[in-house]
Amino acid sequence: MNPRDTPDRPAFGSFDAQRIEDAFSLMGPKWTTWSVMTMAQEGRPMRVRDVAARLPFVSEPLVRKRLAAMHADGLVTRTDKRHGAPYRLSALGESLTHVHLTLADWSRNYLSPGAMAEAERVEDAVQRLRLRHSTAVIQVLNAGGPMRFVHITEGVGPDDAFTRHRLLRLQADGLVTRTGPRHGDPYVLTDAGQVLGPVYATVEHWSAPLVTQRVLSPPASVTVPQRTHPGVPLGSGGARTAAALRRSAAVPSALFSHASQPQPRVPAAVAAQSTPGRGR
Repeated sequence: MNPRDTPDRPAFGSFDAQRIEDAFSLMGPKWTTWSVMTMAQEGRPMRVRDVAARLPFVSEPLVRKRLAAMHADGLVTRTDKRHGAPYRLSALGESLTHVHLTLADWSRNYLSPGAMAEAERVEDAVQRLRLRHSTAVIQVLNAGGPMRFVHITEGVGPDDAFTRHRLLRLQADGLVTRTGPRHGDPYVLTDAGQVLGPVYATVEHWSAPLVTQRVLSPPASVTVPQRTHPGVPLGSGGARTAAALRRSAAVPSALFSHASQPQPRVPAAVAAQSTPGRGR
């Protein structure tokens, strides 16, 4: 057992990396978190135009596409089959609240302590964690770090170029660092990376219904879709979000905040990027 693993910091090796990344792929498309938090706060069925009215920095057609994708992924249901029928959160969508709180706490404590809208904070955290094989790299480093590149590649499996790309991205995202400046110096998890155990545990627990669905469904419906956000490339998400949020003066000050952790008005400096160089 890794000496860093404690009851509050579970052993990373016990988690199913594929299952966790499948779950992140459902949460990851841009504006998913904002839509879920809006619907959870309202607590009622909402039409596309109702959700769009609460997200004035997102166009109504974009909200329509996002809700349709969330419906296909099982995060929302429709009250009936009529065109334009309201959406409401499914049980799976409602249970995301606990995941959001866990991700927000992790981000606030270890990555971005400054003022940021809760939904923006959660989306940023998911983007740092969602890429394929990122979980496996973090698990390998947690079990045996500090580790040289060649040993990480042996533990993860993909080719050298892929592993190198993942390590660069994890460094940019603040989850991995090197023990020295020289080429060949070992890699190690940062403080933020070392405390991901509770995050992984929460996400894996949330994904349990997805695993059950895979077992009960025919093969054609088992694959968890992997989408990028329609019309908003992930690579430009930060800049577009920043510009959009500055235009959102109509959003109430309590929007997307939790009672125990009040958040500032969305337009006020929400767009701060913790790692400007990160590509999405």
